[in-house]
Amino acid sequence: MSTKEFTLEDLKRILLEGAGADEGVDLDGDILDTDFEELGYESLALLETAGRIEREYALALDDDVFTDNPTPRALIAAVNAHLQESVAA
Repeated sequence: MSTKEFTLEDLKRILLEGAGADEGVDLDGDILDTDFEELGYESLALLETAGRIEREYALALDDDVFTDNPTPRALIAAVNAHLQESVAA
């Protein structure tokens, strides 16, 4: 069983692959507690991001994962919780 962890670097890579980044946004800065909307990611970009996370990590995220976890820190914790659940199952 895999115990792979979802990290900030993974999230940044997936965000950039799926939706790019707004010109004024520095994803290498301190973004952990910044809302995705403030980072320039709207609902369509976040849907694409969720789909990429699901495919890469072989898990199913709730439809409201970004509503419930509006910052990178919260999303990373939620994805890792899903990963832990799938390992335990």
